[in-house]
Amino acid sequence: MSEEQENPQENKPIDLSKNQNPEPAPSQPLDQGPATPPPFQQPPPFQQPPPFGQFGGGFGQQSLPNSTVVLVLGILSIAFCCCYGIVGLIPAIIALVLSKKDRVLYAANPALYTLSSYKNLNAGRICAIIGLIFNILSLLYYVVIIIMFGMGMLSDPNKMQEILKGLQ
Repeated sequence: MSEEQENPQENKPIDLSKNQNPEPAPSQPLDQGPATPPPFQQPPPFQQPPPFGQFGGGFGQQSLPNSTVVLVLGILSIAFCCCYGIVGLIPAIIALVLSKKDRVLYAANPALYTLSSYKNLNAGRICAIIGLIFNILSLLYYVVIIIMFGMGMLSDPNKMQEILKGLQ
């Protein structure tokens, strides 16, 4: 079996100096009409493009599946800490769960994934931790305010109504 038949998927340069047809072409006299065309030759196979999301020159490396999502959710958790602490907890927790899964993937085979996606994953994880802390502090702040107003209402309802009228 020849080398081309063993691995048809591999691209090899074509050597034009080699004679592809070892038999000499029959020469026909000019008065006999057109010569028969040479037999059809199969063109060399082409290489498939890399799958979507992968780049051809990256030594087979790909980005971590959720690195960008973790980064976006981490940033959103910081931005939503002003929303009573509850709205920002959701993206922070989701980002931390997704980052844990991707860190396990990266630890299993670091050569398969790009370093930039791992750095994005770590940045998103740090943002999610900061957002989680801000959201917990915000939630505790609102809980303390509600407790203080509740205790004030129980101790002196008339004074509390005066304070609320002053806020309007």
